[in-house]
Amino acid sequence: MAGHGADEHPHGADRLCAAGDRVYSRAVRRGRVTRRDAEPVPCLLELALLHPDPDDMDWLVPTSPQEVMTRLLRGVQDEVNASQRRVGSAVEAFERYAGLGRRLQTPAGTEGAAIRVLDGLARIQAAMDEATQACTTEVLTVQPGGIRREPELSEGLHRALALRGRGVRMRDLYTHVARHGQGLLNYLELMGDAVEARTLDEVIDRLILFDRTVAFIPANTDRTMALELRHPALIAYLVTVFERLWRLAIPLTAPLPDTGIEGISHREQSIAALLAEGHQDAVIAERLGISVRTARAHIARLSETLGAASRTQLGVRIAQAGLDGAPRLPATIRVPDQPPGRGSPTGR
Repeated sequence: MAGHGADEHPHGADRLCAAGDRVYSRAVRRGRVTRRDAEPVPCLLELALLHPDPDDMDWLVPTSPQEVMTRLLRGVQDEVNASQRRVGSAVEAFERYAGLGRRLQTPAGTEGAAIRVLDGLARIQAAMDEATQACTTEVLTVQPGGIRREPELSEGLHRALALRGRGVRMRDLYTHVARHGQGLLNYLELMGDAVEARTLDEVIDRLILFDRTVAFIPANTDRTMALELRHPALIAYLVTVFERLWRLAIPLTAPLPDTGIEGISHREQSIAALLAEGHQDAVIAERLGISVRTARAHIARLSETLGAASRTQLGVRIAQAGLDGAPRLPATIRVPDQPPGRGSPTGR
């Protein structure tokens, strides 16, 4: 039966076939359906959306929509984490191979055929200007860190305006923290509909892709060196990573989703998940694009809201409240031991 369902119903729980949607909806409304009604849609059993009624095996009862949604969101989060780990590994490999390449004699005329090391800001800027002039269709960028400062935005403004003038479309990914920077809002207003921006809790390191043919990524921590990538396989990989992150990101024009947990902001929910993974304050701050001081202030608010007197107890409270990385549904949930009279913190 599993093979039959896979052939006729090649989908997951997030995109049910029309027949499966009808049967599952009926089961949710009525509380159960007969096995005969579910025979045409074996996908519902394979996806664990229906399961036998223990009181009467001729009937099937539905898995609650809340449980299904939690399962789907957990899968999405796992996909994001896996993509970020793969990109990190790829960047490390690029740096290693670039280092090896410096030891070799490069034949004349072959420099930059696949991976070219750009040493120094002047050379990086020149290569970026050259790629900008050749770009005709699309630019994809990932901008990590927090609030974008005016000098950072001004640095590439001339390139962005040149691209807009030629009708090139731009898509930018930022962290949620960047939403609070007036400089970014001014930049997007200036660029108009030429730029579309979305945000995530975390993004990968800086990436700029021109026309899906050339990409630039940092080659060291202080970004005084960069890699110019033109190998089709590497470019295709980076485009895939970008598109997956883009699909999961939230448009800058849309509000961040409510955490569903009273007294916990969206950012504090992200910090709690990173704490549960065992990360130190400095790592949490870097990944979310905030200062260590801000991260510690949010951790202190988490401790107060959850009634934790120590970091160890905070870890327990985070798990009890469901903040340890497993996505939660938008429902009002009270966290344990909340001090009386404390309102919801205003977190960014």
